[in-house]
Amino acid sequence: MAGIDHAPPPFFKRGPAPLALLTFYLAFSLALFVVDLRMQSLDLLRQTVALIVDPVQRVAQMPGSLVDHALAYVHGLQDMREDNMRLKQAQLLTAPNLQRLDHLEAENERLRRLLAVKEREKASGQVAQIMYTTRDPFSRRVVIDKGQQSGIVAGQPAIDEAGVVGQVTRVFPFSAEITLITDKDQAVPVQIVRSGQRSVVFGLGNGQLELRYIPANADVQVGDLLVTSGLDGIFLPGFPVAKVTNVERDSAFAFARIAAAPLAGVENFAEVMVLAPRQELPPPPPEPPSRHSNTGAPKKTRGK
Repeated sequence: MAGIDHAPPPFFKRGPAPLALLTFYLAFSLALFVVDLRMQSLDLLRQTVALIVDPVQRVAQMPGSLVDHALAYVHGLQDMREDNMRLKQAQLLTAPNLQRLDHLEAENERLRRLLAVKEREKASGQVAQIMYTTRDPFSRRVVIDKGQQSGIVAGQPAIDEAGVVGQVTRVFPFSAEITLITDKDQAVPVQIVRSGQRSVVFGLGNGQLELRYIPANADVQVGDLLVTSGLDGIFLPGFPVAKVTNVERDSAFAFARIAAAPLAGVENFAEVMVLAPRQELPPPPPEPPSRHSNTGAPKKTRGK
Protein backbone atom coordinates (compact mmCIF):
# COMPACT_ATOMS: atom_id res chain seq x y z
CA MET A 1 0.00 0.00 0.00
CA ALA A 2 1.29 3.45 -0.87
CA GLY A 3 0.35 5.27 2.37
CA ILE A 4 2.44 3.15 4.76
CA ASP A 5 5.73 4.74 5.92
CA HIS A 6 8.44 2.25 6.83
CA ALA A 7 10.73 4.87 8.43
CA PRO A 8 11.54 4.51 12.22
CA PRO A 9 9.77 6.76 14.74
CA PRO A 10 11.30 10.17 15.35
CA PHE A 11 12.19 9.21 19.02
CA PHE A 12 14.72 6.62 18.01
CA LYS A 13 15.90 8.64 15.05
CA ARG A 14 16.62 11.91 16.91
CA GLY A 15 17.66 10.57 20.34
CA PRO A 16 20.98 11.46 22.02
CA ALA A 17 24.10 9.64 21.00
CA PRO A 18 25.15 6.61 23.13
CA LEU A 19 28.47 8.21 24.00
CA ALA A 20 26.72 11.30 25.27
CA LEU A 21 24.42 9.18 27.48
CA LEU A 22 27.37 7.24 28.88
CA THR A 23 29.18 10.48 29.69
CA PHE A 24 26.09 11.91 31.37
CA TYR A 25 25.55 8.83 33.56
CA LEU A 26 29.20 8.69 34.58
CA ALA A 27 29.18 12.36 35.52
CA PHE A 28 25.94 11.94 37.47
CA SER A 29 27.31 8.92 39.34
CA LEU A 30 30.52 10.73 40.25
CA ALA A 31 28.53 13.73 41.44
CA LEU A 32 26.35 11.52 43.67
CA PHE A 33 29.45 9.78 44.99
CA VAL A 34 31.15 13.10 45.88
CA VAL A 35 28.00 14.53 47.47
CA ASP A 36 27.41 11.39 49.52
CA LEU A 37 31.05 11.30 50.60
CA ARG A 38 31.06 14.95 51.68
CA MET A 39 27.56 15.44 53.08
CA GLN A 40 26.36 11.88 53.91
CA SER A 41 23.11 12.78 52.20
CA LEU A 42 22.25 9.31 50.93
CA ASP A 43 22.32 7.47 54.27
CA LEU A 44 18.55 7.60 54.62
CA LEU A 45 18.09 6.31 51.09
CA ARG A 46 20.64 3.55 51.65
CA GLN A 47 18.95 2.44 54.90
CA THR A 48 15.56 2.46 53.21
CA VAL A 49 16.83 0.31 50.36
CA ALA A 50 18.55 -2.07 52.80
CA LEU A 51 15.33 -2.36 54.84
CA ILE A 52 13.36 -3.24 51.71
CA VAL A 53 15.96 -5.64 50.30
CA ASP A 54 16.73 -7.49 53.58
CA PRO A 55 13.56 -9.69 53.57
CA VAL A 56 14.19 -10.52 49.92
CA GLN A 57 17.75 -11.54 50.75
CA ARG A 58 16.57 -13.70 53.64
CA VAL A 59 14.01 -15.44 51.46
CA ALA A 60 16.63 -15.98 48.75
CA GLN A 61 19.10 -17.44 51.28
CA MET A 62 16.51 -19.71 52.93
CA PRO A 63 16.84 -22.71 50.51
CA GLY A 64 20.62 -22.71 50.90
CA SER A 65 20.32 -22.49 54.70
CA LEU A 66 17.82 -25.34 54.76
CA VAL A 67 20.14 -27.49 52.65
CA ASP A 68 23.10 -26.66 54.92
CA HIS A 69 21.08 -27.51 58.05
CA ALA A 70 19.88 -30.77 56.48
CA LEU A 71 23.42 -31.77 55.51
CA ALA A 72 24.68 -30.88 58.99
CA TYR A 73 21.89 -32.97 60.53
CA VAL A 74 22.68 -35.96 58.31
CA HIS A 75 26.41 -35.70 59.03
CA GLY A 76 25.65 -35.38 62.73
CA LEU A 77 23.55 -38.55 62.68
CA GLN A 78 26.28 -40.40 60.81
CA ASP A 79 28.95 -39.22 63.25
CA MET A 80 26.72 -40.21 66.15
CA ARG A 81 26.22 -43.70 64.71
CA GLU A 82 29.96 -44.10 64.19
CA ASP A 83 30.68 -42.88 67.73
CA ASN A 84 28.03 -45.24 69.09
CA MET A 85 29.55 -48.14 67.15
CA ARG A 86 33.03 -47.31 68.43
CA LEU A 87 31.76 -47.06 72.00
CA LYS A 88 30.00 -50.43 71.70
CA GLN A 89 33.12 -52.06 70.33
CA ALA A 90 35.22 -50.48 73.06
CA GLN A 91 32.72 -51.71 75.63
CA LEU A 92 32.94 -55.22 74.23
CA LEU A 93 36.72 -55.10 74.17
CA THR A 94 36.89 -54.07 77.83
CA ALA A 95 33.99 -56.27 78.95
CA PRO A 96 35.99 -59.51 79.45
CA ASN A 97 38.14 -58.02 82.19
CA LEU A 98 35.36 -55.92 83.75
CA GLN A 99 32.95 -58.83 84.03
CA ARG A 100 35.35 -60.86 86.11
CA LEU A 101 35.89 -58.25 88.81
CA ASP A 102 33.43 -59.74 91.31
CA HIS A 103 34.86 -63.20 90.87
CA LEU A 104 38.43 -61.91 91.06
CA GLU A 105 37.72 -59.92 94.22
CA ALA A 106 36.28 -62.96 95.96
CA GLU A 107 39.13 -65.11 94.74
CA ASN A 108 41.75 -62.55 95.76
CA GLU A 109 40.30 -62.52 99.25
CA ARG A 110 40.68 -66.28 99.44
CA LEU A 111 44.18 -66.05 98.03
CA ARG A 112 45.17 -63.49 100.64
CA ARG A 113 43.98 -65.82 103.35
CA LEU A 114 45.96 -68.65 101.81
CA LEU A 115 49.02 -66.41 101.27
CA ALA A 116 49.27 -67.57 97.66
CA VAL A 117 49.61 -65.73 94.37
CA LYS A 118 48.20 -66.99 91.10
CA GLU A 119 48.75 -65.48 87.69
CA ARG A 120 45.53 -64.86 85.86
CA GLU A 121 44.98 -65.57 82.19
CA LYS A 122 44.14 -62.52 80.08
CA ALA A 123 41.12 -62.58 77.79
CA SER A 124 41.40 -61.48 74.17
CA GLY A 125 39.27 -61.90 71.06
CA GLN A 126 37.50 -60.11 68.22
CA VAL A 127 34.12 -58.41 67.83
CA ALA A 128 31.55 -60.00 65.50
CA GLN A 129 28.05 -59.01 64.41
CA ILE A 130 25.08 -61.34 64.85
CA MET A 131 23.39 -61.57 61.45
CA TYR A 132 20.43 -63.89 62.08
CA THR A 133 19.19 -66.91 63.97
CA THR A 134 19.01 -70.41 62.54
CA ARG A 135 15.77 -71.77 61.14
CA ASP A 136 15.46 -74.64 63.60
CA PRO A 137 12.73 -73.57 66.08
CA PHE A 138 13.88 -76.16 68.64
CA SER A 139 17.43 -74.86 68.92
CA ARG A 140 19.00 -71.64 70.11
CA ARG A 141 21.72 -70.77 67.60
CA VAL A 142 22.83 -67.59 65.89
CA VAL A 143 25.12 -66.87 62.93
CA ILE A 144 27.86 -64.22 63.07
CA ASP A 145 29.63 -62.44 60.23
CA LYS A 146 33.10 -63.87 60.85
CA GLY A 147 34.42 -67.32 60.04
CA GLN A 148 37.54 -69.14 58.94
CA GLN A 149 38.86 -66.07 57.10
CA SER A 150 38.94 -64.24 60.45
CA GLY A 151 40.56 -67.11 62.33
CA ILE A 152 37.41 -68.38 64.05
CA VAL A 153 37.56 -72.03 65.11
CA ALA A 154 34.99 -74.33 66.66
CA GLY A 155 34.92 -74.30 70.43
CA GLN A 156 35.65 -70.61 70.97
CA PRO A 157 33.45 -68.99 73.64
CA ALA A 158 31.37 -65.89 72.87
CA ILE A 159 30.36 -63.12 75.28
CA ASP A 160 28.72 -59.71 75.19
CA GLU A 161 28.94 -56.73 77.51
CA ALA A 162 26.80 -58.49 80.16
CA GLY A 163 28.06 -62.08 80.21
CA VAL A 164 28.46 -65.38 78.42
CA VAL A 165 26.44 -65.77 75.20
CA GLY A 166 27.45 -69.20 73.96
CA GLN A 167 30.07 -71.19 72.12
CA VAL A 168 31.11 -71.52 68.47
CA THR A 169 29.95 -74.93 67.22
CA ARG A 170 30.27 -74.69 63.42
CA VAL A 171 32.57 -72.57 61.27
CA PHE A 172 32.16 -71.58 57.62
CA PRO A 173 34.53 -69.59 55.38
CA PHE A 174 32.89 -66.20 56.07
CA SER A 175 30.51 -66.94 58.96
CA ALA A 176 30.18 -69.10 62.04
CA GLU A 177 27.39 -70.59 64.14
CA ILE A 178 27.17 -69.96 67.87
CA THR A 179 25.13 -72.24 70.11
CA LEU A 180 23.61 -70.14 72.89
CA ILE A 181 23.84 -71.19 76.51
CA THR A 182 20.03 -71.43 76.55
CA ASP A 183 20.09 -74.27 73.99
CA LYS A 184 18.89 -77.59 75.42
CA ASP A 185 22.14 -79.32 74.38
CA GLN A 186 24.47 -76.71 75.91
CA ALA A 187 26.07 -76.97 79.36
CA VAL A 188 28.48 -74.60 81.10
CA PRO A 189 30.42 -75.38 84.32
CA VAL A 190 29.73 -72.56 86.76
CA GLN A 191 30.50 -71.45 90.27
CA ILE A 192 28.39 -69.54 92.78
CA VAL A 193 30.26 -66.35 93.64
CA ARG A 194 28.84 -66.02 97.15
CA SER A 195 29.53 -69.55 98.37
CA GLY A 196 32.12 -70.77 95.87
CA GLN A 197 30.19 -73.99 95.16
CA ARG A 198 30.68 -75.47 91.71
CA SER A 199 28.05 -77.04 89.47
CA VAL A 200 26.84 -77.14 85.86
CA VAL A 201 24.15 -74.96 84.29
CA PHE A 202 22.08 -76.40 81.43
CA GLY A 203 19.94 -74.67 78.83
CA LEU A 204 16.23 -75.48 78.74
CA GLY A 205 15.58 -74.40 75.14
CA ASN A 206 13.10 -71.70 76.19
CA GLY A 207 15.48 -68.89 77.03
CA GLN A 208 16.05 -70.06 80.62
CA LEU A 209 18.69 -72.09 82.44
CA GLU A 210 18.71 -74.77 85.13
CA LEU A 211 21.40 -75.34 87.73
CA ARG A 212 21.75 -79.08 88.28
CA TYR A 213 23.51 -81.46 90.62
CA ILE A 214 23.17 -79.17 93.64
CA PRO A 215 22.27 -80.99 96.88
CA ALA A 216 18.93 -80.08 98.39
CA ASN A 217 20.59 -78.71 101.54
CA ALA A 218 23.15 -76.61 99.63
CA ASP A 219 23.51 -72.90 100.37
CA VAL A 220 21.87 -71.44 97.25
CA GLN A 221 19.70 -68.32 97.33
CA VAL A 222 17.63 -66.38 94.84
CA GLY A 223 19.80 -63.68 93.34
CA ASP A 224 23.08 -65.59 93.56
CA LEU A 225 25.46 -64.81 90.71
CA LEU A 226 26.76 -67.71 88.65
CA VAL A 227 30.10 -67.30 86.87
CA THR A 228 32.19 -69.66 84.77
CA SER A 229 34.38 -71.96 86.83
CA GLY A 230 36.88 -72.66 84.04
CA LEU A 231 36.92 -76.39 84.71
CA ASP A 232 35.87 -77.21 81.14
CA GLY A 233 39.06 -75.75 79.68
CA ILE A 234 37.01 -73.55 77.31
CA PHE A 235 35.79 -70.56 79.31
CA LEU A 236 38.11 -68.50 81.46
CA PRO A 237 36.94 -68.49 85.07
CA GLY A 238 34.91 -65.55 86.31
CA PHE A 239 32.65 -64.61 83.38
CA PRO A 240 29.04 -63.89 84.48
CA VAL A 241 26.59 -66.50 83.22
CA ALA A 242 23.26 -66.18 85.05
CA LYS A 243 21.43 -65.26 88.25
CA VAL A 244 19.36 -67.65 90.32
CA THR A 245 15.66 -66.85 90.00
CA ASN A 246 13.98 -69.74 91.82
CA VAL A 247 14.99 -72.48 94.27
CA GLU A 248 12.78 -75.49 94.99
CA ARG A 249 13.75 -78.04 97.64
CA ASP A 250 11.99 -81.35 98.16
CA SER A 251 13.09 -83.86 100.76
CA ALA A 252 12.07 -86.67 98.42
CA PHE A 253 14.81 -85.70 95.96
CA ALA A 254 18.54 -85.57 96.56
CA PHE A 255 19.06 -82.49 94.40
CA ALA A 256 17.36 -79.11 94.50
CA ARG A 257 15.60 -77.71 91.45
CA ILE A 258 17.18 -74.35 90.70
CA ALA A 259 16.15 -72.04 87.84
CA ALA A 260 18.34 -69.24 86.55
CA ALA A 261 18.09 -66.44 84.01
CA PRO A 262 20.97 -65.61 81.65
CA LEU A 263 22.65 -62.25 82.10
CA ALA A 264 23.78 -61.81 78.49
CA GLY A 265 21.46 -60.72 75.69
CA VAL A 266 21.27 -64.23 74.27
CA GLU A 267 17.90 -63.60 72.59
CA ASN A 268 18.78 -60.18 71.16
CA PHE A 269 20.40 -59.20 67.87
CA ALA A 270 23.62 -57.37 68.77
CA GLU A 271 27.35 -57.67 68.70
CA VAL A 272 29.35 -60.33 70.50
CA MET A 273 33.00 -60.84 71.27
CA VAL A 274 34.45 -64.19 70.27
CA LEU A 275 37.21 -64.96 72.75
CA ALA A 276 40.47 -66.52 71.67
CA PRO A 277 40.88 -70.20 72.58
CA ARG A 278 42.45 -70.85 75.94
CA GLN A 279 46.08 -71.83 75.95
CA GLU A 280 46.63 -75.46 76.74
CA LEU A 281 48.24 -76.04 80.08
CA PRO A 282 51.68 -77.67 79.92
CA PRO A 283 51.73 -81.34 80.90
CA PRO A 284 52.89 -82.13 84.42
CA PRO A 285 56.58 -82.90 84.76
CA PRO A 286 57.48 -86.60 84.89
CA GLU A 287 57.91 -88.06 88.32
CA PRO A 288 61.50 -88.73 89.29
CA PRO A 289 62.41 -92.46 89.51
CA SER A 290 62.14 -93.92 92.98
CA ARG A 291 65.31 -94.90 94.79
CA HIS A 292 63.82 -98.19 95.94
CA SER A 293 62.71 -99.92 92.74
CA ASN A 294 61.18 -103.39 92.65
CA THR A 295 63.16 -104.29 89.54
CA GLY A 296 66.54 -103.66 91.08
CA ALA A 297 66.39 -105.60 94.34
CA PRO A 298 69.82 -106.00 96.02
CA LYS A 299 71.33 -109.47 95.86
CA LYS A 300 72.22 -111.25 99.05
CA THR A 301 75.74 -112.63 99.31
CA ARG A 302 76.23 -116.03 100.82
CA GLY A 303 78.93 -116.24 103.42
CA LYS A 304 81.69 -118.80 103.09
